[in-house]
Amino acid sequence: MYANQNKETFIQTLQDAGCDNKTIDMFINSVKNGKTDEGLKLLEQHRRSLLNGIHKKQKQIDCLDYFIYTIQKKPETRGKEK
Repeated sequence: MYANQNKETFIQTLQDAGCDNKTIDMFINSVKNGKTDEGLKLLEQHRRSLLNGIHKKQKQIDCLDYFIYTIQKKPETRGKEK
């Protein structure tokens, strides 16, 4: 491990970042075995997965916003309540 971080710190940081136990174990083993580049690839994959999730949620929000906009824009639906 790195001089200023211990295994517990790595684990906590990776858990906070949403990594599952398998990813955490693979990352720690990579670093222990001097394969930091391999460990970094794992973290990059996890980051990409998180970002894809954000993009998916953003598309859903955009879809909902547009739907709300189209409903509000129609004069016959504004101000009418059941």
